Amino acid sequence: MTIAIILLIVLALTFDFLNGFHDSANSIATVVSTRVLSPKFAVIWAAFFNFLAYFLFKLNVANTIGKGIIDIAIVDKYIIFGTLMGACIWDIITWYFGLPTSSSHALIGGMIGAAIVKSGPKSLIMAGILKTSAFIVISPVVGFILGALLSRGIYWIFRASSPMKVDQLFRKVQLFSASLYSMGHGGNDAQKTMGIIASLLFSEGLLGKEFHVPLWIVISCYCAIAVGTMFGGWRIVKTMGQKVTKLKPIDGCCAETSAAISLFTASAMGIPVSTTHTITGAIMGVGSRKRISAVRWGVAGSIIWAWIITIPCSAIIAAIAYFVIHFIK
Repeated sequence: MTIAIILLIVLALTFDFLNGFHDSANSIATVVSTRVLSPKFAVIWAAFFNFLAYFLFKLNVANTIGKGIIDIAIVDKYIIFGTLMGACIWDIITWYFGLPTSSSHALIGGMIGAAIVKSGPKSLIMAGILKTSAFIVISPVVGFILGALLSRGIYWIFRASSPMKVDQLFRKVQLFSASLYSMGHGGNDAQKTMGIIASLLFSEGLLGKEFHVPLWIVISCYCAIAVGTMFGGWRIVKTMGQKVTKLKPIDGCCAETSAAISLFTASAMGIPVSTTHTITGAIMGVGSRKRISAVRWGVAGSIIWAWIITIPCSAIIAAIAYFVIHFIK
């Protein structure tokens, strides 16, 4: 294994760390904003369950990313460098502005941009790209619907209970729902980096004739995303936890449970969905139970625009990075 390959693996794990750091808000915003946990304990809680996903999920998403977005035959260290730079830089930009965008789609956009510069559109696997892109719309819509239905059902069940008793109960239940969401986050997002590292090693002939994800890659990626989550992207916590809609513990529980159901389903199907899109949709769905105006649609609109431009922006950054590294090599 050459120094260049080792450095690219380090860069991939840096992206995984940034993924956890950027998306930490998704895992902890509801549980912090409802004051069920302090920020310090919330990130530790989320990080622990990010890693626990290792024992629960198969590597379906890693295989999709590794060989289902671009032709694996064209993958080389320059493609991987461009991909990771596009994703990392876009994550940092959106973190700075407090926008809960998708690290997943930033990574996919990076792959597309670098691949097009090297080999043109023919190198893209459109079936995988279209399936993933469709979930830019599908995942928040499913999250919204599940959040709206679940919150209405739970509020109806507890309609005769006093607000204080409901609040006390769901402060405990929300710990469980937050852990489920964090496992779903780790199980879907960490696998994307696994797929990138495995495709790099496969392209260099270091995995043999069959594409697979070695155990050391799996453990490294789950550790990196968990550590990133522990550092927490605090700029985005405020956006997710309070700017979209005001949340109580019962609301946070409904949002997290709805998002977790979506993520567990997508991971089982091998679809690299956006955990950000899913939880944001669920929060909006829960907020809409009270009244449509309870959701701050201006903030929601800014978030959605950021979602739309993520793939093209990260693709452009990746294309520039690929061109530069190829020029100075």
